[in-house]
Amino acid sequence: MSECTDQRGDRWEIYEGKDGWRWRRTARNGNIVGASTQGYTKKTDCLANAERNGMTCTPKD
Repeated sequence: MSECTDQRGDRWEIYEGKDGWRWRRTARNGNIVGASTQGYTKKTDCLANAERNGMTCTPKD
């Protein structure tokens, strides 16, 4: 799993699920406020989708 924290304090996680790579955004209060709607075969495709959905930090392993 890779993760990073953006300037607002939201945590972004990139992880491999049963159907491929997925992302999840968790607010500072612990609530999940966003997630990918599908699994991606390539991690780079998952990262690109997360960026289109507001991710501004760079996930690190």
